[in-house]
Amino acid sequence: MKNKMIATVILIVAVIFIAIFFFEQHPELTSPWVNQPTKEQDTQESAPIPLSPLQPIYVEDPSGYSLQNNQLQVTFNKGSDWAVVPVEKEKLFDGEYNGDKEELIKNSFILTKNRATFIYAEGDSIKLISSLDRGKTWEDSVVTAQYPPIRFRKVGFLNERFGYVILSGDRTMSQEWTTVYLTHNGGKQWKETTHSNVTRLIYDGGFVDENTGFLSFGILNPVEPDFYVTQDSGNSWSKANIIIPEQYREIFVMAEVPFKEDDHLAVHLNQGPNRDYQGGKVKGKFISIDKGLTWAFSMEVLPTEVN
Repeated sequence: MKNKMIATVILIVAVIFIAIFFFEQHPELTSPWVNQPTKEQDTQESAPIPLSPLQPIYVEDPSGYSLQNNQLQVTFNKGSDWAVVPVEKEKLFDGEYNGDKEELIKNSFILTKNRATFIYAEGDSIKLISSLDRGKTWEDSVVTAQYPPIRFRKVGFLNERFGYVILSGDRTMSQEWTTVYLTHNGGKQWKETTHSNVTRLIYDGGFVDENTGFLSFGILNPVEPDFYVTQDSGNSWSKANIIIPEQYREIFVMAEVPFKEDDHLAVHLNQGPNRDYQGGKVKGKFISIDKGLTWAFSMEVLPTEVN
């Protein structure tokens, strides 16, 4: 009986060793709840989601841009080809005012068949990134190395050499600092002009030639235009005299950027934020024959006639 029990134990031990050896040689037969492969669709990487075709936001047909896929890209042929602008999207909106980020901030860029230029902030610096060869190459330039968070920003070029940048920042309630910078070498270097000493919130500004420029202030409940002109490339600024007929006082209250017309300058005055005259869209047209120092009323301008 004792010998029979010993034989049984030896047999059990032998079976265990054989089983261990067999499963070590065949790991695919181990317990299904330990190493069983998951379903095929779970072990494969998810297929990349195809990107939607870029839809241009047209600026000057056929030139346009896109902010899709969190990247600024430009096209010069209605979207047939695209060039990536090598700047982070967020830097285009950095500052006190950020826009809606669905479109670029108005006036913060130029996009024509000959030039692509964009204002952006990098740390405390305000810079431009530009291309003159339809996006093949890009160059950076520093407008100013130190500036507070910007609210208003505008860039303009009148020709290949002369351009301007207008910035405002450091706003406190209804006051802020506005600065004008000029370039005479296509944007490679920028020089700050003399300050106008006006601290109201800026509405708009620009130059009509290399000497003559304008700044329009007062966006909070204006009752009359607050309009300044330089005739010496920003070395000095003077308040323009706009002669408004009595019937239009406190109606045409904000000056837009003037433009050349025949042998004089013309400017549109709009009704500001509290517009209620003739539906609010009628503007007053004024002309100047002394390069912007004085302005005389010309006519009412209907919306369809406004440039």
